[in-house]
Amino acid sequence: MRHNRLGFAYTKKYIGVTMKTKLILLILLFSTLSAQDSYPPPSNLITIPTAGGLIRGSFSAELRLQKEGGLNFGMAAGVTDRFQFGVSFGASQLIGDDVLQWHPRPEVNLKYRIMDETMNMPGVALGLETQGFGGYNTGDSLNRYDVKAYGLYLAGSKNWQTPLGNIGLHFGANYNFTETDDGDKDISLFAGTDIEINPELALLFEYNAALNENEYGAEDISISRGGYLNAAVRWTFVDRLHLEIDFNNLLFDEEKVGYFNRELKIIYIEYF
Repeated sequence: MRHNRLGFAYTKKYIGVTMKTKLILLILLFSTLSAQDSYPPPSNLITIPTAGGLIRGSFSAELRLQKEGGLNFGMAAGVTDRFQFGVSFGASQLIGDDVLQWHPRPEVNLKYRIMDETMNMPGVALGLETQGFGGYNTGDSLNRYDVKAYGLYLAGSKNWQTPLGNIGLHFGANYNFTETDDGDKDISLFAGTDIEINPELALLFEYNAALNENEYGAEDISISRGGYLNAAVRWTFVDRLHLEIDFNNLLFDEEKVGYFNRELKIIYIEYF
């Protein structure tokens, strides 16, 4: 009887240890599938901003090759771990034999992360982005890019780790106050995701609702049908150097453009 009691006690103790071990393993598994504070989400996807940003002592350089020989170059730096500042400038028909058309002014990029991402809550950032996409239109006093800049925005980002890599979800709202001569001043919405396939490759998908391009004269200028759906493949083929192939405006208006837009983007990030 004593032996049986000892054996029974040992069994209960063993079962208890086993259950604790399983619980620890479940917690660890859940943690690997949950957001990691150490993972830095991208500062932007294809065009939409995220809550991620450059840390203090880092800078990025971005070169975007656009349609009709267009080129846009931007630089940004992390002033603090929460605040980044950048400028950009570009031109249309830079490559080719057409008349060179410089954009009217340098554009700015400001971002401040209000709230850090946690296990249960997304990171949140407030920013200003005045750089639009495509050519700049001055005809009929439009004074706007083919695709408007995001302007003042509030963005949220949440990340999860999977066996393949990181999955990020990004969303937000924006108001463009610099390109309103077309008569549409509505607040717009955006969302997107980045999916790591391996440490080198990532797939990007995003949707810009472009609610500020569906009324008044803006609707006649818009080259999309119901917003801009974009996709991209980002390849980190050298440490800190990213090559990105973008497929923009997949919901293109066939009456205004013949096909979706293809662009090439080169991004370099350095720390000092």
